[in-house]
Amino acid sequence: MDHWYVDDRCTNCDVARQLAPELISEVGGRSEVVRQPRDEAEARRLHAAVFACPTRSIRPASGQPDRALDPFPMALDDGVLICGHNSQHNAGANSYLLSRPSGTAMMIDTPRWSRELAGRYAASGPVTDVLLTHRDHAAHGRRYADHFGARLWIHEGDLDAAPDADQVIRGLEPVEIGPGVTAHPLPGHTLGSVLYLADDRYCFSGDSIYWSRSLGDLAVAESVTWHSIEELAASLARVAGRLRCEWMLPGHGDRCRLDVDEMSRRLRALAERTALLRPRPIDFTAVRW
Repeated sequence: MDHWYVDDRCTNCDVARQLAPELISEVGGRSEVVRQPRDEAEARRLHAAVFACPTRSIRPASGQPDRALDPFPMALDDGVLICGHNSQHNAGANSYLLSRPSGTAMMIDTPRWSRELAGRYAASGPVTDVLLTHRDHAAHGRRYADHFGARLWIHEGDLDAAPDADQVIRGLEPVEIGPGVTAHPLPGHTLGSVLYLADDRYCFSGDSIYWSRSLGDLAVAESVTWHSIEELAASLARVAGRLRCEWMLPGHGDRCRLDVDEMSRRLRALAERTALLRPRPIDFTAVRW
């Protein structure tokens, strides 16, 4: 079996560790292959990490990875797929496809752009909407929306990152995007950050909330809050009682699935913890993955 390694382009974005945590770990502030795959199942998990990595840093010593083992888009649940092929232009963020009962889909944030990938993402049904969670993930939004003939959504607070958006979310009140899908403005990480809640089951949280493996709990990236940690705390206090979901699906950091009541309890506790935080300098190395 091939010998795999991570090259020096790694930006420590955590994407690979989410997909193959038993094989790839954080060592010295970057990802390292800490164990080679032992069987076909582990090889497939490693290839998921390979084809999600935004810098394509995970490589076999003998040459190129096997493109036949590219799993994306990959189902996380019966209603959500993860796109993979994370884009450096979106800070390496995860993006998702949300399946709708009509047979259509919505894309939340965007992977790297390619016409071939766009064809894959539309294979199971027309993509009607591209939902941007905030300015950091706005790259490729217009290209994907134009390719799909879809509407492009963003909040007015981050409109300068996608000034040609078709639909602009305004203010702080929830906005219905489509049947069963609601945008919840959540200023804090950026002025125009938004959560998208679907079917009281899936919460696409952008960079506002993620599951921290090191903490074993929901977390905010307090050291990478560009707008205001105080406003993020106020936003969480406002929405924590409204959100009912099983899945937390962030752009950065790990995903989690919990019982709805347990997720609600943890969201309220996160709002309380965030209210105690104070502004600090931006420091990517301090994020608690």
